[in-house]
Amino acid sequence: MESPEEQKLKARLAELEAELAEREGDVAKYRDQLARANARLESLIGQVQQELKLAHAIQKSLVPTEFPNVPGFEFSTKFLPSMVSGGDYFDIFSHDDRLRFGVVLAGGSGHSMSALFLSVLLKFTGQMEARRGAEPPNVITQMAGELVPNIETGARADIFYGLVDRRNYELSYCRLGDVIALHLSFSSGELKLLEGTSGPLVAGFQEEIKGRSLALNPRDKLILCSPGVTLSKDLDGEPFGLARLTKSVMEGAKQGVHEVRNRIFYDLHKFSSGQEPPRDQTVIVVEVKDKVIKLAKN
Repeated sequence: MESPEEQKLKARLAELEAELAEREGDVAKYRDQLARANARLESLIGQVQQELKLAHAIQKSLVPTEFPNVPGFEFSTKFLPSMVSGGDYFDIFSHDDRLRFGVVLAGGSGHSMSALFLSVLLKFTGQMEARRGAEPPNVITQMAGELVPNIETGARADIFYGLVDRRNYELSYCRLGDVIALHLSFSSGELKLLEGTSGPLVAGFQEEIKGRSLALNPRDKLILCSPGVTLSKDLDGEPFGLARLTKSVMEGAKQGVHEVRNRIFYDLHKFSSGQEPPRDQTVIVVEVKDKVIKLAKN
């Protein structure tokens, strides 16, 4: 005959077995819910990846493949898209006044910003004031008027727009935010960062957009880089930065525009150990050629 203690022990054991069965049922239910959640997550990730691929393809298709033949100037460009965060756009285009041409390089803060950004940039570089030769501050001010009311909090647009007049080889420009613009003087060998004219376009932007100018001389180079170049990181998370960029430019300074561009991307790839770039990377190198006859200004 069982003692009272044994009966209590058996009763407690039965309770524990019942609790265990209940917990196992809960675990099975949670596993089922987790499996369904994982399936939904995988489906969502797949949709996002497809949207990113589509955005990537659209943006890549908009990258210029041909540039105008501008006497006295040579160009070299490269666009390296990122599957993480895109938004770069660039163009080199002639104006109705054939003695003037424009260069624009811009970077949005992400693929969602890119659609808005591209639509406005294409409008201005394709058919409006930019092609009629309006001064850069006027073009960018009008562009900001369309962009800023639609920019979400936390998003931004960095822009360089330059206008070159071949009558006197003067560059007029606006540089907003973190687009890098470097001027390499052939005569002095000095490399300078062009002065910024305002911060990036962000929600609530109200700054006055001012212009700057720069005289260009034979064999001078202009190097433009989107923010993704200096923001590229190594395996320890350190950014490539302006100092490394200027070193790359100076190491290729005596070579042609293609060699300077290739040097920058070679150093970027080596520094980042071939990682996927966190943002689009665009480099434009412009050189004034030797045999340039400066025309009298009308």
